Amino acid sequence: MTRRTEGADTDATDPEATADGGSEEATENAPVRTPQELPDGFQVQLDLGTVVNPATRRHFLGGSPIRLLTLSPAAVDMIDTDGRLVVSGPSSATLGRRLLDAGVAHPRPMFGPDTGDVTVVIPVRDNQSGVDRLLAALVGVRVVVVDDGSATPVVVGDAGRGGDVELLRLDHSVGPAAARNHGARRVETDLIAFVDSDVVPESGWLFKLLAHFSDDRVAMVAPRIVAMTPDGGPMARYEALCSSLDMGRRESAVAPGTRVPYVPSAAIIVRRSVFREVSTGGFDESLHVAEDVDLCWRITSAGWVIRYDPIAVAAHDHRDRLGPALRRRRFYGTGAALLSDRHPTLAAPIVMTVPMAVAALGVLTRSRWGLGLLVAMIAIIGRRLHGRVSHVPDAFSVAAKLTAQSMGFGFLQFASALCRHYWPLSVVLAVFSARFRQVLLAVALADGLVEWVRSEMLNPDPVQRLGVARFVILKRLDDLAYGAGLWEGVLAARAAGALRPVIGSVHAAERHATSGRIAERHATSGRIAERRAVVEGAAPSHS
Repeated sequence: MTRRTEGADTDATDPEATADGGSEEATENAPVRTPQELPDGFQVQLDLGTVVNPATRRHFLGGSPIRLLTLSPAAVDMIDTDGRLVVSGPSSATLGRRLLDAGVAHPRPMFGPDTGDVTVVIPVRDNQSGVDRLLAALVGVRVVVVDDGSATPVVVGDAGRGGDVELLRLDHSVGPAAARNHGARRVETDLIAFVDSDVVPESGWLFKLLAHFSDDRVAMVAPRIVAMTPDGGPMARYEALCSSLDMGRRESAVAPGTRVPYVPSAAIIVRRSVFREVSTGGFDESLHVAEDVDLCWRITSAGWVIRYDPIAVAAHDHRDRLGPALRRRRFYGTGAALLSDRHPTLAAPIVMTVPMAVAALGVLTRSRWGLGLLVAMIAIIGRRLHGRVSHVPDAFSVAAKLTAQSMGFGFLQFASALCRHYWPLSVVLAVFSARFRQVLLAVALADGLVEWVRSEMLNPDPVQRLGVARFVILKRLDDLAYGAGLWEGVLAARAAGALRPVIGSVHAAERHATSGRIAERHATSGRIAERRAVVEGAAPSHS
């Protein structure tokens, strides 16, 4: 049936940065939550690519940012030869939780809520065809459609759906955040799925994601967002490769400072109790951009877990023309200043340690003394890393590999910031300095080439090739648009937090990452021993 309510209430290796993807804001100010045990029957799969020594399987390097974890022999015995742990009692539950928290394993839940525990909320404005398309895909589930002041009122029907559709019509547009909140107030089920009207989830997406909620610490789960039409003109193909909504092919926990710092609200499932209480009433209605990032960071700062699982996919109707796409990128950029005001340091364009920053500046000088600085900083980072992994087999090789990864990710982050966040300053410097102009051109080209290789050449998805020249040009335009929006937002807010880098010593970075946590812990239950060491690097940009 259809009910209507009128006028309804309205990858990165981080050598010296976070160990848990958190920050001082996300740990010191957060309420302390007692971790719930994983339920019996819950399974955890080791990421076998994180194993340092396959012979013993005691040492693991993984997570985002990378960290080191060492297990006791008793803990190793709980894991089968395929790297699978089946929870059956407190000891295995404790081990499973620590493997998940360390980022060296992924959840494989075997049971969970069903679709009757979910209500889908669809905010929409002037997109009747999108709503019709989406409702046709949401069969057998309760839906609340929120018409956010459409010029032509949205009409819904449920013929053949086998579900329950409620339409809330708002007299005027209040924005997507407020529209979602209005819809959430009509929900009585334990879980809320927010799906935008320009999205179509694949069949079975709810079934694939709901099992994650058998872990009581999980507050939100999100699918992968891919292009609805990956082929077409150059912009359509670029969006299919580099959409800001697509968080990639690798599953992950979601936290600021990690490879997946947030998930977009285009399609998410969240616990109603967490949405209403921990997130202080849902989306921040004062935000018309970046409201999803803000919600994710508030939820994680309260101690809850967010999972990104690309096994489930939702298709998004991307903008396939250059002008609208770049205007959207500029709009996204304006949100950085709003985020930096609410979450100091989490939206920083650069997060790296002093040695990494000095090495990057040394390269920029294109001088002999700059080269000397680079070599010295590599030696310092390598020595620190070797000291942290000295107890693992083949420590020298492990440290050398991590040092190379650290420097590579650090330089990529620095190059991206010069071309994206700081491009107005870069242009000014290039005008007055021929040496810097040459460096900037080289950096812009190298950054584009690396991104092209990662996004297109190494992409296993069946996408239509864009070509290196077109890709690099569109990448540079993308960065110019985002950076223009960032500076527009900074000037409008009269706050430079979104431009302020976070640079500190290794010990300051460790405190920043592990505040409120113990770096080395030993659990007597089941004689599980864990040792965690932060590994050096440069944290991924959040933009």
